[in-house]
Amino acid sequence: MTRWASDVNPDHVPAEYPRPQLQRTRWMSFNGLWQYAIRPLDETSKPEQWDGAILVPFAVESALSGVGRTVGPRQRLWYRRTWQVPAAWCRDGQRLMLNFEACDWQTTVWVNGRELGEHRGGYDPFSFDVTDALLDQDEQEIVISVWDPTDAHWQPRGKQVANPHGIYYTAVTGLWGTVWAEPVPTAHVEALKITPDVDAGNVRLEARCTGGVQLRVEVQDSDGQTISQAQTAPGETLTLPLSDARLWSPDDPYLYNLKVTLTADSSPDDELTSYFGMRKIALQRDDAGVLRLALNNQILFQFGPLDQGWWPDGLYTAPSDEALRYDIDITRQLGFNMIRKHVKVEPRRWYAWCDRIGVLVWQDMPSGDRGIKRDQPDIVRSADSAANFQREYQAMIDTLYNHPCIVMWVPFNEGWGQFDTARIVQWTRDYDPTRLVNNTSGWADRGVGDVNDMHKYPGPGMPETEDKRAVVLGEFGGLGLPLAGHTWQDEKNWGYRSYENIETLQAATLDLLAKMPPLIELGLSAAVYTQTTDVEIEVNGLLTYDRAVLKVDPQTFSAAVRKLYE
Repeated sequence: MTRWASDVNPDHVPAEYPRPQLQRTRWMSFNGLWQYAIRPLDETSKPEQWDGAILVPFAVESALSGVGRTVGPRQRLWYRRTWQVPAAWCRDGQRLMLNFEACDWQTTVWVNGRELGEHRGGYDPFSFDVTDALLDQDEQEIVISVWDPTDAHWQPRGKQVANPHGIYYTAVTGLWGTVWAEPVPTAHVEALKITPDVDAGNVRLEARCTGGVQLRVEVQDSDGQTISQAQTAPGETLTLPLSDARLWSPDDPYLYNLKVTLTADSSPDDELTSYFGMRKIALQRDDAGVLRLALNNQILFQFGPLDQGWWPDGLYTAPSDEALRYDIDITRQLGFNMIRKHVKVEPRRWYAWCDRIGVLVWQDMPSGDRGIKRDQPDIVRSADSAANFQREYQAMIDTLYNHPCIVMWVPFNEGWGQFDTARIVQWTRDYDPTRLVNNTSGWADRGVGDVNDMHKYPGPGMPETEDKRAVVLGEFGGLGLPLAGHTWQDEKNWGYRSYENIETLQAATLDLLAKMPPLIELGLSAAVYTQTTDVEIEVNGLLTYDRAVLKVDPQTFSAAVRKLYE
């Protein structure tokens, strides 16, 4: 358990607003105790009997769920709870939205016996309009059915496997993100797309709306003063000028606030708040003509940890918002300016913390399907697998597009589920031209995208410099130290290299860092150290899995990291 686990109970679960970049004032969290049942896959009707209680939003396999049971690929996980809708939420032409931050993998939802729909995807939020399913009574019922085949199928799953071993971890089935409801006007904003343009000195905003007659947007500084405003018809793009804009960076993570109002003739205005950061990521040549990564038109060496985002008590889900922020705070305390989020997508609040704290993010797409070796051609997947990957990948980009912290998309890792690399990279560039694309991190580079990414353990190392791509070290380090009382299991823990105590581990880590400046001189543009924390039997972390022990001295380590930026 982590130290935050002791504060988790049915009356105290994560309850912060889940969607920081499209926020309304009225909402209701459904985190807490639900009924659950595990039944054969072919049983598609609501169970007559329930197995017990489960604490949402923690996956059924986790300790914090209160269940700790495995769900097999030929089984179905069911949830049930009731709730009362506040009377004021069902007046004046309002609609009631039921929102899910994450549920792995195939989810079907019923309200009062009426099927609302199905969603496939373990990492992207989704919603249903439940208004027409509500009954004229106090108590309303929600029932959810989930099928998650884990590694018995081709869907994106990251490092989840049925039989955890080595670098692969415990499966996560069902709800692992906040479930919540909010009332919205009939004419309301469904999504915002915010695109900063540093060179042009403006920000573009597109809003997807269900109706309305006028969209009004105000840009406010951090003191709440309006500095730019405009209005247009719903569906039109707004361009708001920002003279002498304050740019977002790890050294100055300045965020502008947005106030958005959608007006309609026959329903109340939809009012919401958001934010954005003015930042630009691109490739740029240094004085010697070497292509490097540049933030806001200034070359910046990017250095950060490989961050898996796993918890011993909650698995995919941090026990609290404080815990969710903790790993990011430690990352900055150690001097890093970047995080590579490894084959997992976090809840939106995690990215909001990165925006506010000031850390760059390389975002991996969670991998699935079978892998390829470096000397093999890209596998042609089944039509279903390829289409599903594309759909989930696009959903991830859509969900996270507005976060200034994200500067690179990584569709593939080490050949895991890799296919049609050149096409996927070109699609990504066309779909989001504001960020860089890493065609694959390690092993199976296909010569496309913005970077050539090498993995080298323990390293460091770098690929040969190129004329059209920057070169980066996507993984290195992996120095292991199991600490008694802070491991997932007592023995047979695993690391790329193992050390006896904190002193020898720190010395070895500092030695790796000392070897990097000559590589940076030659053209290395970024590096990713494995890793933020231990995870299950992996003991390569700078932190133990329970986040109780930091294995390096932060002042000594951060001083060594600062030399890399110099």
